Amino acid sequence: MGTDTSKGDGPEPASSGPAASGRRVGSPNQSLALAAMLFAVSMTFIDQTIVAIAAPDIIHELGLTSTQMQWVVNAYLLTLAAFFALGGRLSDIYGHRRVMLIGTLVFVISSAMCGAVPAGDFAQAWLIGFRAVQGIGAALMFPAALAVVIAVFPVERRGRALALFFGLSGALTAVGPLLGGWLTSWTWRAIFWVNVPVAIIAIVLTLMARIPDRSRREPLDLPGAALVAVGMGLTVLGLQQASTWGWSSVATWACIVVGLLVLAFFCWFELRARFPLIKLQVFRDRAFQIDNAVLFFSMMAFVPVFFFASVYAQVSLSASPNQAALYLLYFFIGFGIASQWGGRILDKRGARPALKLGTALGAVGFFLWAQKLTTLSMHDQWLYAAMAGAGIGLLLAPASTDAVNRAIGASYGEVTGITQTVRNFAASIGLAVFGTVLTHRTVTNVEGTLVGRGVPEGAAGDAAESVAQAVTGQADTRGPSGSGPVADAVKDSMQAIRMDFAQANQWVFYGMAIVLAIAFLFALRHPGTRVTQDSPKDAEQTQNE
Repeated sequence: MGTDTSKGDGPEPASSGPAASGRRVGSPNQSLALAAMLFAVSMTFIDQTIVAIAAPDIIHELGLTSTQMQWVVNAYLLTLAAFFALGGRLSDIYGHRRVMLIGTLVFVISSAMCGAVPAGDFAQAWLIGFRAVQGIGAALMFPAALAVVIAVFPVERRGRALALFFGLSGALTAVGPLLGGWLTSWTWRAIFWVNVPVAIIAIVLTLMARIPDRSRREPLDLPGAALVAVGMGLTVLGLQQASTWGWSSVATWACIVVGLLVLAFFCWFELRARFPLIKLQVFRDRAFQIDNAVLFFSMMAFVPVFFFASVYAQVSLSASPNQAALYLLYFFIGFGIASQWGGRILDKRGARPALKLGTALGAVGFFLWAQKLTTLSMHDQWLYAAMAGAGIGLLLAPASTDAVNRAIGASYGEVTGITQTVRNFAASIGLAVFGTVLTHRTVTNVEGTLVGRGVPEGAAGDAAESVAQAVTGQADTRGPSGSGPVADAVKDSMQAIRMDFAQANQWVFYGMAIVLAIAFLFALRHPGTRVTQDSPKDAEQTQNE
């Protein structure tokens, strides 16, 4: 790929290469291809938010703890992160369209099985297991779908195309909370069944778009796939369980340290493999490094905010699922509008301005949002939620697109696998770390409230642990059960406990502001160079596909 070493302030480069001539006779239908891939990946975005809305009802009906419910969310994100690199490589070997269709089928079948979970002793294992399979399906589908979009559009139009791709995906994600609130009022199981019609539309549009497949006769790096899955799994397990095992636990640090060592060994192994799962040489490009660093830290906030904001709305604001959906919609309005702006900035000026503005706006938005959480008023928070969403929207497509454009000598599927691995591993870490922070702060705050009302310290600590683990999302109608002085004190303190939970969430949202501020520091180091044309190899791939 050719790169312009000037800063991203000049005019938009002229079209070049065979891919710039537009759609040719016999080539894929760009509009249908984009729409098909959009519907396919929208299921993965919708699933991240719709489950958060239904979390209190799932906890109540299946008798799960809040930690177990976090694993229902985290199992999906973890398998996404663990298998994204494999999914990208498989799409290169067997064809983007074929792998995308297989991933869609795996995803939708496991979704239906999640909706069919039986109540009883097997509920937890069933739901977490099929959520993990959902993640595998998404890991096959997403990099293949994104690779199709990248291959169809020439480099000078790619920023706007992917801004539309991520922006509309974000808009469809906003449907998740609204749809989730309505479906949950009927049955929470329908939040998984809704993926079936979406998958049918995606498959039909894919077949209509006439997207050809191009396979490669290359071996698959199974040892590398196993190493990255084990390394990520152990690391996130240690982080997530730290709230239960404690940070002083040997098991916590054993998982984290061993996981990181496995990931380090994976990198060493890949650099020496003849046909590696990931060509780590792409990280020699400084801009590629910065793009992925910005994605990593921003995604630590982007996915977790769905879960934590939803639970906050239902616990501290006593909101219904539908009201919680509207609360999240503020974030997505900012995200959807700003994502289109970010794509235009990328095409005209390069990635650096969008990354700097997006990370700065996101950091300020999350900081101000955190300050308003204790007002216990949606009206006082909407502007800052929209600012936080706009910051993420500005940077997401430019960082992802610029990284792919700079992957010299690497295929689209492989590089999208890298960027999506980074994004989803970061999301898993964010959920784990912020979940630990929220649990710890909630226990501390509630214990202080109960001690202040005359409950002995030991009993107050036990009751606070119980409250933190049994977050239902509707504290006014599903208060603590049982009888006795401690239970009565908890019931009488529910209004104060709502404030305790809001104050605990402040720590989480301040943490999100901090990770966006770190991403801003990385954005400042972006070289500002622009990719102005496809390399001969990539142009040939675009022409053939």
